[in-house]
Amino acid sequence: MTVAVVGAAECDLGLTGKSVLELQSQAVTRALADAGVALSEVDGLATNGISRFSATQLADWLGIRPAWCDSTFAGGAVFEMYVARAAQAIAAGQCTTVVISYASNQRSARSRTLAGIVEEGTPEAVFEAPFRPLYPISYYAMVAQRYLHTYGLGHEALASVAVAARERALRNPAAWTYGKGPLTIDDVLAAPMISTPLGRHDCCLVTDGGGAIVLTSAARARDLPGRPVTVLGYGESLTHTGMATAPDLLRTGAVDSGRRAFARAGLTPAGIDVIQLYDAFTISVPLGLEALGFAAPGEGLHARIPHNTGGGGLAYCHPGQLGVLLLVEAVRQLRGECGERQVPGARTALVHGTGGIFSSHATVILGVDR
Repeated sequence: MTVAVVGAAECDLGLTGKSVLELQSQAVTRALADAGVALSEVDGLATNGISRFSATQLADWLGIRPAWCDSTFAGGAVFEMYVARAAQAIAAGQCTTVVISYASNQRSARSRTLAGIVEEGTPEAVFEAPFRPLYPISYYAMVAQRYLHTYGLGHEALASVAVAARERALRNPAAWTYGKGPLTIDDVLAAPMISTPLGRHDCCLVTDGGGAIVLTSAARARDLPGRPVTVLGYGESLTHTGMATAPDLLRTGAVDSGRRAFARAGLTPAGIDVIQLYDAFTISVPLGLEALGFAAPGEGLHARIPHNTGGGGLAYCHPGQLGVLLLVEAVRQLRGECGERQVPGARTALVHGTGGIFSSHATVILGVDR
């Protein structure tokens, strides 16, 4: 059975002063309104980040009783994983209409704690914790240092990623940095260093925010008002928890999740028009584009394919987990709703989520008929 995304929306972003459940409610009701679907029709729900019983708590808050739910936590990759689970559940007849949602008020709450406990006796406890690394930036900094050394590059190479992200955000009125003016290479290089070689502008934003998408069968989608966006393929991969067990710092699980998604979709990188790539740090962008097949090793900074069109986590917003908002932007691009930042004629989109310290990866490929 073919499954489609029929609704997508953000909740309020930035510094909202709202609770997580208020923001979740905004995201869900706005996405349902966009889809033309009633809340009472929702019989599947996937979310996390509220409590240990996130789906249960949100369902109770919304007054619905889903027949299917998922509250898996796998970091920033999980919302792309939810798309796969939702598509499978709809195809299996477990449910008919699934909402995938997330929201956080981390900026208002002045909290950004997402790291888990380091268990005694694990490689992380023995080889990493004694050095008191900053989670997760010290780990991403290690990958960035390796990347720059391997390819003979300097910090200015990664700075170009932050500059490009700000440029794209200036075309997105919802972006946290919209209206703040362009960023320059010198601005990035002059910013405080957080964990060498990553400075302040190499790191994602800290904002409130979130979003939601609505999925149903393609057959039912034909009776809804908007243009459906078909789920063409998906794949995922788990590789490591700590850097002590990472098999190769420059070969991430995106290689395998992307390969699986392309195989399921029957496409290659040449068939993708736009990419939404999790960019928690500047190193995430070139490394991700290379792993997914859009550039050769060491050439990701020169990839020409449109990506992170809304500004991404570096310049649009980052409410702790960005994955659902990457899906929202991809859907809007494929429906031609992005105004000044619209990629002309976009028919296919790849969305890639990354969790932990390049630990979990999930890739989704979406498409529309034109």
